Amino acid sequence: PYPLEILSIPVTTVSSFVLLASSLLMALSVAAINRQDITKFRLWIFLTAIFGLIFLGFQSFEFTEFYHKGLTLQKNLFGSTFFSMTGTHGLHVALGVLWLISWWIYSFFGDMKDKATDIEVTGLYWHFVDIVWIVIFTVIYLVEFVGVPS
Repeated sequence: PYPLEILSIPVTTVSSFVLLASSLLMALSVAAINRQDITKFRLWIFLTAIFGLIFLGFQSFEFTEFYHKGLTLQKNLFGSTFFSMTGTHGLHVALGVLWLISWWIYSFFGDMKDKATDIEVTGLYWHFVDIVWIVIFTVIYLVEFVGVPS
């Protein structure tokens, strides 16, 4: 199968919205930790991780659907490009989710007083993963549909 035969822009748009909304949640968690509002920090960072997990769920659904439609890593250039790029991105999202959950757990047992800079670094990573997704979404999903010659 080729891109126009297999891609579902509506499904991927929803999953993209979820991932991009997680950036807002991450910004709220950074703002909360800068105010030393640990209760709000815990809420926002936990929700950021949940949104990341929802995105990964969408990606797992998509990978499964594409596999059942005959698209594999070895099938053609589109398959290898698609699974390599989105799979690598998904791995980085998963690592980010683990990092977020680690901070959430740490906030119950550790001293968060001097951790604002560390949380901001985590936030920069999370925002970078989101920006990379915008590029991947544009290149893999949208280029075929807007008629840009490949």
